[in-house]
Amino acid sequence: MSKQQDLGQLGRRERQIMDVILRRGRATAAEVREDLDDPPTYSSVRGMLRLLEEKGFVRHEWDGPRYVYLPTADPEHVRNSAVRHLLNTFFSNSIESAVAAMLGVAEKPPSEEELKRLGKLIEQAGRRRTRK
Repeated sequence: MSKQQDLGQLGRRERQIMDVILRRGRATAAEVREDLDDPPTYSSVRGMLRLLEEKGFVRHEWDGPRYVYLPTADPEHVRNSAVRHLLNTFFSNSIESAVAAMLGVAEKPPSEEELKRLGKLIEQAGRRRTRK
């Protein structure tokens, strides 16, 4: 996302396509199509990829006879943007509510090691808050 664009600006199907590319790291139009639920036609996927490229979200490289699409943004920027959107949209910007929800829907409870690491992250966040 060379123009520092936000994934929240995209339509539903564009976000689904970006999810595939971000998850895979790189993908052809055929690979994107096969990963989509209720996929549109191949030519529709190619058209949406072209639009995403025009908007600056993906770029392409040649791989033999086909294009391979790659995200243009740093993965950490994308992750932060997605988490910010999730926090604002579903949890009224409440970190506590978001963490509580994640703990409630996790397939298995956090391990002791994960709980220790989470505790350290919370301590670090508290120290940063008091320094401001």
